[in-house]
Amino acid sequence: MGRILLAAPRGYCAGVERAILTVEEALRRFGPPVYVRKQIVHNTYVVADLIERGAIFVDELDEVPDCALVVFSAHGVAPAVKREAAGRGLRTIDATCPLVTKVHKEAVRLAEAGHEIVLIGHADHEEVEGTLGEAPDRIHVVDPARPDEVTASGAGPVSWLSQTTLAVDETMRAVTALRERFPGLADPPSDDICYASQNRQEAIAGIAGRCDLVIVVGSANSSNSQRLVEVALEAGAGAAHLVDRATDADEGWLTGVETVGISAGASVPELLVQELLDWLADRGYADVEPVTLTEETLTFSLPVELRSARDPR
Repeated sequence: MGRILLAAPRGYCAGVERAILTVEEALRRFGPPVYVRKQIVHNTYVVADLIERGAIFVDELDEVPDCALVVFSAHGVAPAVKREAAGRGLRTIDATCPLVTKVHKEAVRLAEAGHEIVLIGHADHEEVEGTLGEAPDRIHVVDPARPDEVTASGAGPVSWLSQTTLAVDETMRAVTALRERFPGLADPPSDDICYASQNRQEAIAGIAGRCDLVIVVGSANSSNSQRLVEVALEAGAGAAHLVDRATDADEGWLTGVETVGISAGASVPELLVQELLDWLADRGYADVEPVTLTEETLTFSLPVELRSARDPR
């Protein structure tokens, strides 16, 4: 018989919960269809569930009929997208995570102060695309694994910002490398890595060394879920895998495994974790030990357009 170490915090963070509630409340209040630009959060189960309720997900605004209602995803959008929506008379609700909005505001402030900004992140991620759009002439995106490829000139002051879902250690290694090139590199006024990403990374790191196998529940396009797998391996897990659903797990992974660590990315509903626990229980892993690093109590108000309906704050 094997055992499971169940890491906490895991699953939904405050920003994800707010974004999903935003779409659900928009559907309830205004009725379908409600258009959503990009995936509201990076989880295939959540997106499929909202589609069943009447949400229509689009890649760009040209797929949205004039004067329709569109929700911007938790990852944020560039100002040009908001201008396009206004120009077409679209009704909009912005579900951007407040922690991503904070990074946008930092980028604007630094650009207005004449700084070049090194944005550490993945260029194809929606969050990075949105932040870049705040000051495209001042922001230089650099992959955290390749900080030597930064294109900033360093002729004036240089500051760094980061995608909120990166691994903390990976980001700080990139900052150290950047500081060799830009000795005066200025730090953000506050930590850009999302508190939830940090908490989930620290929780999985705390159990990984005791695990022969770690399974992280999360979709392949979820940056923070992918980072959990990487952190688990760096922290000493014998092996680590990412699964969207329990049906994606491979029984072969369990060969010779006594202890399995479980966590979930910040956009994963708890029912998917329970599915995996049930799958493991059927294979002899019924002894579950919760391991809680910290309790999360942060909540975010709904967007102002919906606040009176469900959230008086």
